[in-house]
This record gives sequence, C-alpha cells and structure tokens, in this order.
Amino acid sequence: MEHKLAYLDNAATTRVCPAAIQAATRLMKECYGNPSSLHTMGVVSSRELSKAREEVALALGCQSESVYFTSGGTESNNLAIFGGAQAKIRRGKKLIVTSAEHSSVEGAAKRLEETGWEVTYISPDSTGLVDAQAVADAVDEHTALVSMMYVNNETGAIFPIERAAKLIRAKNPETLIHCDGVQAFGKLPFRVSKMEIDLMSVSGHKICGPKGVGALYIRRGVRILPLVYGGSQEKGIRSGTESLPMIAAFAAACRELKVADNFEKIQKLHDYLVEKLEEIPGVCINSPKNSSPYILNISVPGYRSEIMLHFLESRGVYVSSGSACSKGALSHVLRSMGLSPSLVDSALRISLIYDTRTKQLDQLIKGLKEGMEQLAH
Repeated sequence: MEHKLAYLDNAATTRVCPAAIQAATRLMKECYGNPSSLHTMGVVSSRELSKAREEVALALGCQSESVYFTSGGTESNNLAIFGGAQAKIRRGKKLIVTSAEHSSVEGAAKRLEETGWEVTYISPDSTGLVDAQAVADAVDEHTALVSMMYVNNETGAIFPIERAAKLIRAKNPETLIHCDGVQAFGKLPFRVSKMEIDLMSVSGHKICGPKGVGALYIRRGVRILPLVYGGSQEKGIRSGTESLPMIAAFAAACRELKVADNFEKIQKLHDYLVEKLEEIPGVCINSPKNSSPYILNISVPGYRSEIMLHFLESRGVYVSSGSACSKGALSHVLRSMGLSPSLVDSALRISLIYDTRTKQLDQLIKGLKEGMEQLAH
C-alpha cells in the first residue's frame, strides 16, 4: 500500500521553494562572474551580491553592512564563538553556554575548553527552559563570550535571549553576546538590531532556501577574528569566493517570508497536533508550553525512537529522533533537562513549516497509533 508523503522533519531541513530554485538557476546561467572581478561581469555579480545582502538584512531587521555570508549555521556558530573568543581573549578566557545548545556550539565550546578556556554550562529546567538570571549570574569580569540560542532545535523551547542580554550588558558591557538564531529566523517575529546582542547565526535551508548558505550578523563596531584567511571577501571576515547562486537563493527565500501570517497558521496546526496527541494514552509531550509552534518533541515510552521512526517512515511519515546532526545519538538536550532514560530513548521530534497541512498531521497520528499497537506485539 502506497502512502502519501507527510514530511514533518523541517527542523532538519526544508524543501527549497520555487523562488529560491529560480534565483539560483538564473545566477548560474546568466550571472556567473566572480563578484570580486573588476570587469563588467564581476561588477554585475557584485551588484547581485549587494542586493541579496540587503534582502537578508531586511529579514533579520538590521543594516546590510552587518550581514556576512557563510556556508550555513554551523560555520556561523563556529565563526562567532572562535572569532569572538579570540578577539576578547585579553579580557579573559571564560565562555558561558547553555547545555542545550546545538552541537556546533557545544562542539566549539568543548574545543575551547580543551585549549584552556573555562566553560560554564547553564542547564535548562525540567521543562526545557533556561533562566536568564542564571546565565547573567555566571558572568564576571573575565567572561569573553556568552552563547545562547533563541529557539531550541529539539524541543522548540524559546530561550530568554533578550532578557539575558540586558542582564549581561548591565553586569559586563564588554562581554560579547552570541545567539544561534537558526530555528528562530524567518519563523518568530524579531528585529536583531533591537536586541542587545552582538552576533546572530542564521541558515538558508531552514527557511526553504538551499543548503550550503547562511549568514552571521555582526553588530556594527563589534570585532571578531576570521577563521578562514586568504582574501578580502566579506570584508576579510570570511575569505573565499562567495557562492552567489546559493546566496541569491537564500535571499529569494527571505523575500517569500510572511512571518506573522505563517506564525498564526503554524500555531493553529501546532495546537491541533497537541490536542490529538494528548488523546493517545502513553504519549508524553516534552516541549514546554509557549514554545515555538514549529517544533514539537514527544516521547512514546516503551517504543525506541529509531524503531518508531522507521515504522512511521513505512507509513509515509517522516520525523526525527532528535537533531539531524546527532545522527541518532541520544539527545543531550533532553538529558540536560533531567528527563528519564525511557523518555529520552523514545523521543521523536516533529517539525512543521509553511506548507504543512492538517492531513499530514492526521497521517502522523494514525501512524503513531498503528505503531503503538503493532510494535507492542
């Protein structure tokens, strides 16, 4: 029996929208000059690059000169953490992160720890939320950088980055503040220039743009050191010829965003899904209330994540067992919340996007019920 596709793993990656595909194709065919070249084709490409930067800046809510293109969220996070830490090393070698960060932040923090940095990890509570005051309390005169995500990529928990930033600023104005905004950008309404942060990472393939492109917001006047040397691209912050087709596609995806309208629609779908899940005995919801409606984390104790995931796949339903970057490893996020091993071992992440439909959620609910019945035998 064939099943219609219900792709509900959009926190891992999204289907590229037609506008982004068209933009990338046009740039590959018609505007393939190097943006750094001095001839006419280079100048035309440079103008396209500038237009794309303006589009991404508009979506972020900042000036275009604060946008630096990268290969994606992981590079942006690494650039922010390593580049920011090294720029502030004379003030101290202390870093503060939450213990529920994306693996690209967690990995960077552990690497700094291996090289002699002091790293303080702030854990979320049992609901998945982080206390802004606890983050600020850990800051002292030696703290070079604080990194806190906006939306958790596994639970959808919205971290209090704006309140934390205000508290950190009051305690040590010299501390750099970085935010992994990958799961918030294009989904939650915000203007980064209105937030008291210095750095924000975003990614193209989470908002129906292509993989391989992202950006780092760097507040005007903030200095970080590059990770890649050898050219003057991106004002020396990120050397290497810009991937103009991917950047143009990223910008096109940004133009398609209707953040407020989409948020309202996704919230209704999220509430519908929660209501249906709560009707199934044995299903536990791990995401906190008032989390991002785009992500919902659940557990079905007694049914291992991987087994249920593949059963759902056989029914045409695609979800994940956690962060795609973890490749099936038990979630460090859920463990940091203090959840029981049975909840962690059976966790599934359901993530929505703009074109998600109610019938796809119904397909998920039906698949879960069938899985719980058939896999129990």
